[in-house]
Amino acid sequence: MQGKITVPEIRARKGSGLPIVALTAYDYPFARLVDQVGVDVILVGDSLGMVVQGLDTTLPVTLEEIVYHSRMVARACRHALLVADLPFGSYQVSPRSAVANAARLLKEGGAEAVKLEGGIHMARTIRALAEVDIPVMGHIGLTPQSVHRMGGHKVQGRRPAEQERLLEDALAVEEAGAFAVVLEGIPRELAAEITAQLTIPTIGIGAGPDCDGQILVLHDVLGLTEGRSPKFAKRYAALRETVVAALQSYVNEVRGGLFPTDEHSFHTLVGVPRERAVGGAS
Repeated sequence: MQGKITVPEIRARKGSGLPIVALTAYDYPFARLVDQVGVDVILVGDSLGMVVQGLDTTLPVTLEEIVYHSRMVARACRHALLVADLPFGSYQVSPRSAVANAARLLKEGGAEAVKLEGGIHMARTIRALAEVDIPVMGHIGLTPQSVHRMGGHKVQGRRPAEQERLLEDALAVEEAGAFAVVLEGIPRELAAEITAQLTIPTIGIGAGPDCDGQILVLHDVLGLTEGRSPKFAKRYAALRETVVAALQSYVNEVRGGLFPTDEHSFHTLVGVPRERAVGGAS
């Protein structure tokens, strides 16, 4: 495995033939595992609201929570580029507030870049961040922070007018200074067209195989989510079932008097008087 991945290296992947591999992570133990397998980008996403906090949307996630989780992941991130999400409300007010909040993610959270949602309307904010050397990853298409406007987590860009708007969004994000852009929940054909037109890498999630890279939510990959996974996610393990079985075995053994046994117990020192063992006078 090569050394630390940097922003210029991710940007240089465009057209290299080597896809960018990205995953989310939200704590130290899982981030260490993700980092060890050679993932290029680890995202501390506001998706933590749904897969860690049990929320229905990402909207309630706060900047302080992203800083907290990013700090944990940063300790584990020795190879991958660490990107942290700017949560809802932390960058929409003004470019100035976006810069201040993004700086916190780098300074306090240990992130090396930030990600924000939106296209043309966020171009001024992306530019403001880039001008003060805060690397920005864009995010267009199905943008979870816009869940109410979209009427749910729905595929975007099926109709010609939507396709043209998303292409304009992608070009605006690039022109404003983003080093990469996430394409989420859009038709494969549109993702391929955007990827061909941009000079920065596209990272797909539910956008087909023609992007410059792919990202998924860790809990979907490992099969830790309850209920059905999104259509675009592939489960590479069924850890939820494995964890439930292990925990049930623990419950059964404690209640059945099978755990702990002598193997899991400590013993007093043989032949040593009690007062000496506890520090008494000899």
